Amino acid sequence: MRVTTWTEYSLIISIHLAKRGRTGFAPVPARELADSERLPADYVEQILLRLRRAGLVESVRGAKGGYYLARDPGSIAVKDVMNASEHQTFEVNCETHPVDAARCHPGSTCSIRPVWQALQQRVDDLLASISLADLMKEEAQVQELVGISSSL
Repeated sequence: MRVTTWTEYSLIISIHLAKRGRTGFAPVPARELADSERLPADYVEQILLRLRRAGLVESVRGAKGGYYLARDPGSIAVKDVMNASEHQTFEVNCETHPVDAARCHPGSTCSIRPVWQALQQRVDDLLASISLADLMKEEAQVQELVGISSSL
């Protein structure tokens, strides 16, 4: 599994919008979001477009336009954000970059593929269990949520 810059920035942007709230606040312009999070503006624009296409954010046009979360932060999982930005959470290498066409064909017998598929399922299950609302908590609380010892 490889967490890309796209995923990292997508989560930063999503958490920023989650902290702003859905009601009572003006939509956040992409440029303002990029400046406040110190992210490249061109990345932010592209990420917001992907998040909007996935139905995670909505946009308002015009001088007072910008972006806001389309749903409650508790109903948007890390997996949703990753799928919106990368179209996947975990790349099974033998499926995307086969070593050998015959060996890596889905119909062939392979003792390694089930391990990667099980790992993909566990990663997806974990990412689906963590919401943006969870990520707005303190780091120690998030570590406890995902089962990581704070002594790491």
